[in-house]
Amino acid sequence: MKQTLIRLALTLPAGTLAAVRRGRWVDQSLSVVSLFGLSVPGIALGPVLILIFSIELGWLPVSGANASGAGSRWAGLIDWHYLVLPAVTMGASLAAVLTRIVRTAMLEELGHEYIRTARAKGLSETAVVWRHALPNALVPIVTVVGLQFGALLAGAIVTETIFSWPGLGRLTVSTISNRDYALVQGCLLSIGLTYVLVNFCTDVVYRWVNPRMRG
Repeated sequence: MKQTLIRLALTLPAGTLAAVRRGRWVDQSLSVVSLFGLSVPGIALGPVLILIFSIELGWLPVSGANASGAGSRWAGLIDWHYLVLPAVTMGASLAAVLTRIVRTAMLEELGHEYIRTARAKGLSETAVVWRHALPNALVPIVTVVGLQFGALLAGAIVTETIFSWPGLGRLTVSTISNRDYALVQGCLLSIGLTYVLVNFCTDVVYRWVNPRMRG
């Protein structure tokens, strides 16, 4: 969930800015970055990040997770240094897709007549974009976010294996290797139920972002 919120916090402004600055250097730069994120799979990006930021530069740990001390106020929480590389590996391609979706949805909304009317009334460009265009562009964005959660669960298996991260994905791989079929079924059931719950929440959010669906 935290990764989804961070991804939204990054991709919504980036995609909106690319749509507003269509054809300019900002739009072109974001297109190149998103194309790079789409082109490199997590199974290749993870080892490259480890090689650069862990082995060569020594800025971040290679793998594992380190919890805060028992006497600390933040006892039991994971040190953020251990989260950076796995989070980037899992979220790069998904953030690239979401940025392009946001850009496309915003371009469609900015071309509608009600946007011209809002500008003709003298509203600022900030109000036009964030108060009028973006709320109407949220339906396809919410759809993609819900679908990406399933991809996030699948990507966790690869990422947790690469970074030796203790999680459901790595547990699933280890139980398959050990032929513990009962635990494998439990892991898959947990993933399936989570995906169903996310899709249900997506339908609820639809009704919130689009009043026409409440009738």
